[in-house]
Amino acid sequence: MTVLHSAPRFVAAEGLKDEIAATLGDVLVSAVEQHGELVLTVVRERIEDALRLLRDRLSYQQLMEIAGADYPDRAERFEVVYMLLSLTRNHRLIVKVSTDEATPVPTVTTLWPVAGWLEREVYDMYGVVFAGNSDLRRILTDYGFEGHPFRKDFPLTGYQELRYSNEQQRVIYEPVKLAQDLRQFDFMSPWEGADYVLPGDEKAEGGAK
Repeated sequence: MTVLHSAPRFVAAEGLKDEIAATLGDVLVSAVEQHGELVLTVVRERIEDALRLLRDRLSYQQLMEIAGADYPDRAERFEVVYMLLSLTRNHRLIVKVSTDEATPVPTVTTLWPVAGWLEREVYDMYGVVFAGNSDLRRILTDYGFEGHPFRKDFPLTGYQELRYSNEQQRVIYEPVKLAQDLRQFDFMSPWEGADYVLPGDEKAEGGAK
């Protein structure tokens, strides 16, 4: 009988943190374990150097994803999150940098060309600018879209709506107009909040007879 062995896990979290700290040096701001994942925070201006070291010296070959997060109460409200995978080590790693609305983050398209599309998505959704990305355009929203919809202060209705105009024979943009006001609940109405027992409700209290 053939016995299949799963690939061994890489070094324990503490040993990995020590190895990463020795490799990244002053590029590393912090390294913490969260929900079973090792999360690194690095100096924003040196994100390219950090990811190159992780790729070339510690064998995190693949860039799996770049995501954004918005914390409006922070001075640097945005986090850019890089998710790396090492096939040889059988291990995933999360790397973060922080930035604000005006400060660009260096591109990592020099390391992984696929980062171009991922950076465009973060730019489109959050407005984070990636310095050195030669094709930083919107990728998910429509032409002429205003704002960045994943920001916490972006209204749920958006700012503009589009429709096809038969008169102009083209798609036009207009300010959002709600078709009706937000519903006001009248809890004194029997349709909203009855204060009497409806037929059959008594079974919920004493059980079926």
